[in-house]
Amino acid sequence: MTFDPPRAPQLTGAEPFDGVDAAVIDFWRFAMNDLRTNNVRGYLAEFLVACAIGSSAARIEWAPWDVTGRDGTRVEVKSSGYLQAWGQRKLSIPRVQVAAAYGWDEVQGAWSTTQGFNADAYVFCLHTAVTHDDYDPLDVSQWQFYVAGRRANETQAGASMGLTTLSRVAGWPLPFSDLGDAIESAGEPSRLARSA
Repeated sequence: MTFDPPRAPQLTGAEPFDGVDAAVIDFWRFAMNDLRTNNVRGYLAEFLVACAIGSSAARIEWAPWDVTGRDGTRVEVKSSGYLQAWGQRKLSIPRVQVAAAYGWDEVQGAWSTTQGFNADAYVFCLHTAVTHDDYDPLDVSQWQFYVAGRRANETQAGASMGLTTLSRVAGWPLPFSDLGDAIESAGEPSRLARSA
């Protein structure tokens, strides 16, 4: 016997709760009202990457990568920033890390037995504002994007990377306008190897 869930409905936010005077939009406001928090900033970064590559697929929490492109490119997304949603004595030092991980196998209904780098391309998203007066997470010009292919990321073997190492691995940061093409180029060798 299997317990395969149906596809999640696409919500508008207007859907009411049964037994509570609230709608889904009220829950979203409660849970994700601050786009600066680490988890929500991560979701926002994944959304921006999805927009850059024209993906309309909803994120899947347990998937071994974050965004799937229309051409099948699997993209892992990490985010960081100098400012946090809490008080700070000094700016945060951006660091990112991607290690080999187990992936969920839907066919087997279990986690894979070996760890691996599961994406074709890796995008490291940095929100660059250094004052809260300037901070606007919805302004894509305040974001920088570092894009690396699978092989380049594997060379780090899961090590934590600051901006200097990240630039060596992924090249110079890109604006949002160049992100889609960079992901396609970075992911192509791995994607082609998978399809061969």
